[in-house]
Amino acid sequence: MGNGTRGGTGTDPFLLHRSLLFTVAYEMLGSAADAEDVVQETWLRWADLDDERRAEVLDARAYLVRIVTRQALNRLRTVARRREDYVGEWLPEPLLTSPDVADDVELAESVSIAMLTVLETLTPTERAVFVLREVFDLPYDEIAQAVGKTPATVRQVAHRAREHVAARRPRVRVDRSEQERVLRRFLAAVTTGDVQSLMDVLAPEVVLVADGGGLARAGRHPLHGAKRVATFLSAFPKVGEGATIDTLCLNGALAARIELPAFGTTVVSVAVENGRITHVYAMRNPTKLARLVEEAQLSR
Repeated sequence: MGNGTRGGTGTDPFLLHRSLLFTVAYEMLGSAADAEDVVQETWLRWADLDDERRAEVLDARAYLVRIVTRQALNRLRTVARRREDYVGEWLPEPLLTSPDVADDVELAESVSIAMLTVLETLTPTERAVFVLREVFDLPYDEIAQAVGKTPATVRQVAHRAREHVAARRPRVRVDRSEQERVLRRFLAAVTTGDVQSLMDVLAPEVVLVADGGGLARAGRHPLHGAKRVATFLSAFPKVGEGATIDTLCLNGALAARIELPAFGTTVVSVAVENGRITHVYAMRNPTKLARLVEEAQLSR
């Protein structure tokens, strides 16, 4: 972790740690737009400190993480109510990421669409504690200050959250080359409409989740099972019929962007286990795809 920059020396601590603060907020919220708002609120609180109060801050990094966590918790409780009224399935907002993120295996896993979807099943406090402990390795006493609990309570929350996530996350860590190999097999099958090839690359109990947010056509409920998912995917227009497919680094892993005539843009992320796809995440809500023009700055 390392110590933070002492207030009032060198580069402004907020600027120095901005990408870290955004990453914390994004992992807690699953929304880049909400994370940016939280980072801005954190900046306003930091900027509001006079020189004397900043000089009292011994560890600016820990101080800023504490502020961003509190702001994210407040926002998380608000958006939780908003998401209850969301049209159809809700998926995280995808981010275009650099190869550096993919090279950091733990960071890439923590910001993957699959992991962020699992984190949605935690309570706000559980999510904050899990992110700060498991991803950023903060000491329990620092987390306690950030979430307003005792260190003993935080340890209990961390244990509960860890068990919850472990029961729902992919059981096998997949290396990047296997992830890419399986995705390319999947895309080849989709572009030809070959149902058998799709069946071969999909796990028997595969789940397809699509998020249109009421702004783009998408199934309102998940599709379950290789046969149903393969049949559904094989019906789409193929390359040569106006469809185009390219790949991009999304949330630390290779993903696909599919353009279909009269259907618009779909960004697809997959979760892989034992050489087969267990989850297909299809993001179609245009408001969530607006940021895929520049790389997000993520760091631990």
